[in-house]
Amino acid sequence: MTYVLDELNLESTIGQQGEIDNQRTIPVIDLSDFNNRREEIKEALWQAATQVGFFQVSHHSIPLELIQRVFGQSAQFFSLPKQEKSNVALLDGQNAGWEYKNQVRPSTKTADQKESYQVTLPKMTNLWPNAQQLPCFKSDVLQLELQAWELGMSILSCFAEKLGFPSDFFTNAHDRTSETYQSTLRLLHYLPLAETYQPQPGVWRAGAHSDFDCLTMVFQRKGEDGLQACPGKEAQNGQAWTDVPAAEHVITCNIGDMLMRWSDDQLKSTLHRVQMPQTAGAHKARYSMAFFCQANKDQLIQGKLGKYDPITAEDYLKHRLSANF
Repeated sequence: MTYVLDELNLESTIGQQGEIDNQRTIPVIDLSDFNNRREEIKEALWQAATQVGFFQVSHHSIPLELIQRVFGQSAQFFSLPKQEKSNVALLDGQNAGWEYKNQVRPSTKTADQKESYQVTLPKMTNLWPNAQQLPCFKSDVLQLELQAWELGMSILSCFAEKLGFPSDFFTNAHDRTSETYQSTLRLLHYLPLAETYQPQPGVWRAGAHSDFDCLTMVFQRKGEDGLQACPGKEAQNGQAWTDVPAAEHVITCNIGDMLMRWSDDQLKSTLHRVQMPQTAGAHKARYSMAFFCQANKDQLIQGKLGKYDPITAEDYLKHRLSANF
């Protein structure tokens, strides 16, 4: 199959196992005292985003207690009967609601072994779980969504300045009060495996892909590994993968395809995947959460150099979703 977008044509070629290269490291950037250290942090972010495309941030603004609380809400939601979750099923072609093994990557042509629940604010009418069953779910999730957006906009403001845009360029492009808002918080549950489990080639918890958005921020729990990245501009053929350790005190970030286009390829969207356990037998579930900074529908994506033809964020997202669900 040939896709309209170059990013999808690349993604369709990188489903192989590849080699593991853990000599490479994922940069960790300290965001403490952000306003006073802004220039130092901006340079560190730019270096990581242009050379690696994958990085982690520590000493950030989101309380660990809130992250842990929403992980707890996520586990409670995914433990509900399928019938209950199907009442808030994923909207067709939209990033809102619950899906189960519904995502098939162009790289693998097989379903990811996971379920997810996606929150995109303007689309959430009738898509929140029953408040009697999960009384604090909505308020906790919305609190994390807001704080993740605020952190994402702080990081993107640094990239805006380096690209020659006003500092608030990407904040305005991700206007959280607009009906055209598309940024999404995704709760993820990678399914537990029974004693009879045997690793099989071509089956992934999440197949190799690059993200649709400007910036992704991933929350992980210690001991629930499996995330792997193919970092660096020279490594985008899916041949060499690096393990990204799971830890609660850092947020793992990567550049997405929207920002790659907006930067005329100065910032490189990075391939990543979640590997199935490589040993036979039972394995516990893996939980993660991801916030995707996706520009509002009416935003026109084109960099100052004009390397790519302009496309609206709405049309861009439609192309990516249709190839994945």
